[in-house]
Amino acid sequence: MNAAPVISFEFFPPKTVEGMAKLRSARDQLAGFSPKFFSVTFGAGGSTRDRTLETVLDIQQAGYEGAPHLSCISSDKAEIRTLLAQYKQQGIRRLVALRGDIPSGEVSSGDFRYASELVAFIREETGDLFQIEVAAYPEFHPESSSPGADLKHFKQKVDAGANAAITQYFYNADAYFHFLDQCEKLGITIPIVPGIMPIYNFTQLARFSSVCGAEIPRWLRLRLQDYGDDLASLRAFGAEVVEDLCEQLLAGGAPGLHFYTLNQAGTISSILEQLGAGQE
Repeated sequence: MNAAPVISFEFFPPKTVEGMAKLRSARDQLAGFSPKFFSVTFGAGGSTRDRTLETVLDIQQAGYEGAPHLSCISSDKAEIRTLLAQYKQQGIRRLVALRGDIPSGEVSSGDFRYASELVAFIREETGDLFQIEVAAYPEFHPESSSPGADLKHFKQKVDAGANAAITQYFYNADAYFHFLDQCEKLGITIPIVPGIMPIYNFTQLARFSSVCGAEIPRWLRLRLQDYGDDLASLRAFGAEVVEDLCEQLLAGGAPGLHFYTLNQAGTISSILEQLGAGQE
């Protein structure tokens, strides 16, 4: 691996006591890889707002850095101002600022249309108090009118005050490196960390990918489909694919890796061990 790549992990807020126990077990296992932070998602329209904060506080109380996601969708300035005050009081100093997904059948509402507006508002309210992570899309946002427009929107988030970016997941390293080249031409210098999605089953991955615009290359799609119900073989193959992707990214100069865990640790731990990230 490159010298000290930044490793981070994303969780979603569990709904049950059993779910929280599972998350804590995954967190403690992944903590052995010295992550910079654990982020926690924020449901559509803020639907998991309270559980997001509870989960982040649980992470912080265990001695790790937690980073709550903040979403524009259905959020007004008063609500975001209240959340920022809570986060400040609780010692949270890192945020992931996103536009968020519009719930099916709804029209976007609230005071913010774009993540750049949310980032600007956070800076207006709190100055440099928070480290702000934003999203980036090497294969372009599914709602983007063109690659150029997508890059323009990303630059607006950077200019508004983002400190770093985490990409949507992808399985084509060339897409990431080409995206970095385009960002460099626009004068974007913040770290852009590739988001990594482990492969647990094909149906789930295909569903996620159709929603977020991530491409599953044809060769990979057909191989995964060919495993059918043999999940053990599919996951073993998927781990090899993701491990190879991570190796390419780090060898090419990626500043780190951000794993979308789905609140699971086993596959990711195996990948990181194979990469030489070794637990402490």
